[in-house]
Amino acid sequence: MATIRKRGELQWQAIVKRKGYPLQSKTWHTRKEAEAWARAVESEMDRGAFVSRGEVERTTVRDLIERYREDELPKKRGKGFKPALKTLESELGAYSLAALSSKIVTDYRKKRLASGLSGDTVRKEINLLSRIIDLAGKEWGLPLPANPCAMVSRPPPGKSRERRLEGEELENLLAATGDEKQLRALIVVAVESAARLGELLSVTWPDIDLQRRVMIIRGIQGRGTKNADAFRVVPLSSEAVRALKDVKKLPASIDGRAFWWWAGSDSFNKAWRRLCVTAKVEGLRFHDLRHEATSRLFEKGVFDSMEVASITGHKTLAMLKRYTHLRAEDLAKKLG
Repeated sequence: MATIRKRGELQWQAIVKRKGYPLQSKTWHTRKEAEAWARAVESEMDRGAFVSRGEVERTTVRDLIERYREDELPKKRGKGFKPALKTLESELGAYSLAALSSKIVTDYRKKRLASGLSGDTVRKEINLLSRIIDLAGKEWGLPLPANPCAMVSRPPPGKSRERRLEGEELENLLAATGDEKQLRALIVVAVESAARLGELLSVTWPDIDLQRRVMIIRGIQGRGTKNADAFRVVPLSSEAVRALKDVKKLPASIDGRAFWWWAGSDSFNKAWRRLCVTAKVEGLRFHDLRHEATSRLFEKGVFDSMEVASITGHKTLAMLKRYTHLRAEDLAKKLG
């Protein structure tokens, strides 16, 4: 039987002692609240469903984010994690895990969308918060009864980009590279292999076999591909092989990377923007070359969907479809 005792003018403490469980106590403003809490705790103990909430009540979302930054963030690839974590910490960091509810997360979603952010950005933020909470429950030892994010609907995916190279844009880009053979080769290999920028900037010469015409993609700093594969093997076209041979004649890097001129995507993107201005190509991102390459693999008519997916690294045909934008005029030619 729970013990209810008065502490101060407007405080009632409920104490629950049960063999096999740590002592539970909590202070409330009214006796009625204290009794209701004690009954709920005893009922959960009777059903074997009790979870101690003490640590969950003391731990804030900010605490989880700080641990995630320290333990998990160094293992991650991409640039989107830091700003997303900063936003989550600013908006939700003060809440304890016991107080964080699906309504609070829903209100966060509404606020972010109302500020003009895309559904994709907001969805990624909520998914990141959900992964952190799951990690806390499964691996960090926090007894969480449920993940509030699991009950919150996500904004639908936005329309995928359909930008492809048009007219003589590729020729203009290559011409604008001038004497920068590494930049020229990087563009050629991207269009021929459908590899991501980060993957190409990390590929090393030991993983390129020009004789067999294959390139092994191991992801950024060899930490695996974006889709969690240890690696994938990409076939190289004759055009890609010629471009890589030109690069191999240039001075070698200490770390063995083929495209070592750029430390990462940030430094390369500056060069890419300057190149597009010189070539008078507007609205083209380097990642659009992956869309271009994926579409060309289908247009060649040599590979089926599974073969293209093995080259591009897409896990599902739905994601592969988002990256494939076939030109109607090219399809019309096949009709005869």
